[in-house]
Amino acid sequence: MAAQARGEKPDRQLDARGDLCPIPATRTARTLKLMCPGQVLEVLADDPLAELDLAVLCERLGHEAIGVERDGDALRMLIRISSAQPSGAG
Repeated sequence: MAAQARGEKPDRQLDARGDLCPIPATRTARTLKLMCPGQVLEVLADDPLAELDLAVLCERLGHEAIGVERDGDALRMLIRISSAQPSGAG
């Protein structure tokens, strides 16, 4: 996935560095609702659980994690917004 992340240009960025679980996932879910299908959200986080939480969030909401990069504690995840959000999302 990391190679895809490098070539993808995000439409929006969410900087959740310094936020602890569950705040990065909560902020990500709110931001995803504001975006259009096909757009890409870049999430920056440093919480140790962020990668797992965001992967579960994507799976639950039907979005696609198209790239994950780690540099020490820093996480960069790219999420492509799906064409349809499941009912009850959020």
